[in-house]
Amino acid sequence: MANLNPYLTFLGNCEDAFNFYKTVFKTEFSFIVRFRDMPPQEGVKLSEADKNKIMHISIPINDSTTLMGSDAAGDWGQKTTVGNNITLSLNVDSKSEADSFFKALSNGGKVSMPMENTFWGDYFGMCTDKFNINWMVNFEQEPQP
Repeated sequence: MANLNPYLTFLGNCEDAFNFYKTVFKTEFSFIVRFRDMPPQEGVKLSEADKNKIMHISIPINDSTTLMGSDAAGDWGQKTTVGNNITLSLNVDSKSEADSFFKALSNGGKVSMPMENTFWGDYFGMCTDKFNINWMVNFEQEPQP
């Protein structure tokens, strides 16, 4: 079965964001490479500022999910616009785990829906973290048929 691994693109603060996510998920980087590490390419001139930016980074969340990301490339790469076009849905194993992740993710960010029991039976909340990434945290209290 295929796994869905979210990939986030940042405007220069990817390393800060992933250092934050390391503390939330209590994990370590499984891979990190900077733009300065890529071989020379025709038409690509890295500025000094771009050389230290993250080309790819990843951290394991559990045995089947990895959170991955990068900084937006310089003038030679695809343009990135920060918006509300991505929300990461985190499904957890307990109400206490939901509260713990939600508290950590919303710290310094904005809560759009606090953790609460929902009409569909789950314990659920939504927030935007301090890096403008939208999160949904969900604990399925009673498995659906």
